[in-house]
Parts: sequence; structure tokens; C-alpha cells
Amino acid sequence: MYAFQNTSMLNSGLRAFFIPYNLHFKKPGGTSRGILYDRHLWLLVIYQENVPDVKGIGECAPLKGLSIDDRVDFEIKLREVCNDISNTQFWLDEGLTEFPSIKFGLETALLDLSNQGKRILFPSPFTQGKEGIHTNGLIWMNDFEKMLLQVEEKLSAGFRCIKMKIGAIDFEKEMELLRFIRKSFPEKEVGIRVDANGAFSPEEALQKLERLSKFKLHSIEQPIRQGQKEAMKMLCKKSPVPIALDEELIGIFSKEEKRNLLAEIQPQYIILKPTLVGGFQESREWIQCAEELKTGWWITSALESNIGLNAIAQWTYSLNSKLPQGLGTGQLFTNNFESPLKMNGEYLFFDSEKKWMLPKEIEH
Repeated sequence: MYAFQNTSMLNSGLRAFFIPYNLHFKKPGGTSRGILYDRHLWLLVIYQENVPDVKGIGECAPLKGLSIDDRVDFEIKLREVCNDISNTQFWLDEGLTEFPSIKFGLETALLDLSNQGKRILFPSPFTQGKEGIHTNGLIWMNDFEKMLLQVEEKLSAGFRCIKMKIGAIDFEKEMELLRFIRKSFPEKEVGIRVDANGAFSPEEALQKLERLSKFKLHSIEQPIRQGQKEAMKMLCKKSPVPIALDEELIGIFSKEEKRNLLAEIQPQYIILKPTLVGGFQESREWIQCAEELKTGWWITSALESNIGLNAIAQWTYSLNSKLPQGLGTGQLFTNNFESPLKMNGEYLFFDSEKKWMLPKEIEH
């Protein structure tokens, strides 16, 4: 059951519509699954019939080739939700199990609406502009020279935790990049996370992890593809580099399934992307299971626009995690929505004086 500040809102003449939107990357984003040039999403807008000027906005943005709701009937389901928005509790509790990004968008829009549609979902010193969120600096896959340039830029900007995507260029070149970082910055000064996005085969993974371990990495995300439980369990047990599960969490629904997965594989960390796992309520369940098993965790955005990133950042701050979070993706796009979010060095801040610039369709 979900709890909102204004519970009467859920049964008081709700209306909803959605707006498709396409974000364009400033530079193509390289992953082990291919190159990203744009990012398609839908903005879900909810309001009360008798107060049409106050609107809650949520973002529904399945990741192509990764999200379980990257499917042909996605927009059909989203329209169904809008046409039956008065049945909100059903959609939140059970109707969107197979559509986690719609569930995240719905949850966000309702939270926004219950807080008067000001895009302040979790009021805090963060939304007051008094405190920032410590983030890691993301290094996209590219050729060696361009990745090296990204590393140098992040380090000169003051990042003390670097996250480097690996698995697309030659492994020896990636080792050379890590060698460059460690030559100038010891473990105490700069933490290094690497994200393989499942690029290693189970047969080669342990040997590669052993070679990577000499760089004193903080962790490696998803060294092999999800769905290989026995192989992943073995790696988590034997790896000299702490392993974080990411894609492995997608498509796991009940709390019992979540706990069983973590108890079986026993990873050192899990990484939570609310868009991919079904929103804040589902993410909280993952955190509860992880903490029961003494598994570490942190939160990462999944290339959302500033609408989704804003919601995730505000929620993340409320969790009081001491680890760097993966939230610095808002500057990747040429046509992102102007928002109060801004990066200052390695910290994400919320400028409470800055206004939102949203699509005109939202106001009509």
C-alpha cells in the first residue's frame, strides 16, 4: 500500500494524459549493448478535475533493450492507465507489475500532485538548496583517447569517485586507462567503479576480475549477463573485486523473490534504478532485503530527463546514504528540460531559485 500526503486526492476526480518526448544525446553514449543517440520517454501528467492548474508530472522511460517494459504495447498500457486513472490503487499495487517504468512515473506524478505540483516530492535541505548529493563521475565507453580525456576532465573537476563503463574496447586498453588513474591517484584519493554491463563471459570473468583487482577497485557492476545465477554466485564468492548487481534485479517482483535472489547470489552491493525496478516502493523493498543480508547499495538514474532525475535525487537524499550515487546524467542531453538541478563539481544540487521550463502541452 502506498502512502501519500493527501490521501483524499486518490479518489477525487483525477484526470491524466501523457506526452511523448525524445531526448538527444550531446555525444553518442557507448555501452556494451551498443551506441545510444537518443532516449525516448513519456511524461505522465495527472490533475484533479476541479483544480486543473495543479499538475503532477512523472516520467515513464523504459530503456531500449533492457527494461522489461520495452515492448510494443507500452503506449497502449499507458493510455489504459490514463483512461482508468481513478483506479490508482490498483495500478500501484498490482496493475503495473510488468510495466515498472509506468509504475515509477505514476508514483512520481501522484507524489508531485499531493505536494501541489511544485516538483518538490521529498522536501529536505537538498530541495532548499542547502546540501548536495555526492555523485560518481561517469566515463562513457569510447575509443581510448576519448575515454582518457573524459577521465582527465572528471578528475580535474574534483570527482573522488569515477565510474568507468568497460567491455566495448580492447580489455588491455581499458586496463591501461585504469593504470593511468591509479598511477596519479591512489585508492584513498579516488575510488574507481567499473561497469561491465554483462560484457564478460562466465568462463573468462574470474580471470579478468583477478587482473582488475590490482587497481584496488571499489566494485564492478554486473560482470556477466543477468540470469546466470550459479555463475554469478560463484563470482561473488571468489572475486577479489566486490560485485554489484544491476541488471540482475530487473523483472524480480515480490519481496520474497528479491530476498531469495540476494540470499542465493550474495553480492557485495546492489544498484537500484527506480525506473527499471518499479519506483520508490519497490526500491525500498530491495533496500530492506539488502540491509537484512548486510549487502551494500546505492541509487543510480537510468538516463531519465530532469523530471525523473529530480524525483530520484530527492528520494535518494532522503535515504541518507554515505556512498557516492549515480545521479550526474542530467547534462548528457541537448534538449533536456531546464530545471533547478545543477552539478557543482562532484555534487548534485537543487537551486531553489531556478524555475522549471516544461513542454507547453502540460499547461493545456
